[in-house]
Amino acid sequence: MAYRYLGWISGSEAGAVGNWSEAGSILRGQRCGPGRVLACVLCGALSLAGASGCAFSRGDLGTPFKDSDVAAIKKGHTTQGEVVALLGAPDTIKEINHQEVFHYYRYTLKHGTVLVFTRVNVAGDDLYVFFDREGVVDRVLFGKQTPGLKFQYWPFGK
Repeated sequence: MAYRYLGWISGSEAGAVGNWSEAGSILRGQRCGPGRVLACVLCGALSLAGASGCAFSRGDLGTPFKDSDVAAIKKGHTTQGEVVALLGAPDTIKEINHQEVFHYYRYTLKHGTVLVFTRVNVAGDDLYVFFDREGVVDRVLFGKQTPGLKFQYWPFGK
């Protein structure tokens, strides 16, 4: 064996692999203790962790809903054209049980990374407007969750 990490290396073993006289105390027959190896490993691990750094980001998808616009949508009165005039084109249009459904959404993401630990929080506002066969509002479902989304810097728990 030409090189043993934590073992003794005799002169004949060192000479078998070439001139290793400049390689340090391990190759000159001195033993490297486990404390020194552990210190080197910890130092390397901390250097890598420190190089990963910290990052914080926030992203929004969609536009916020105005409460007054949502309140203006009245069951049995508001038409598809009026909904589009209030909120713009829907993000998706679906057909569910022979009813056309406009889906509007807004999502907020907050992300934080400290060293190697990551925390991601996502919240969304969803508005579903169901229309009858004549194109008049039949139901409105609205869920609003984005105002309570906090930035959490610590990746463990609350």
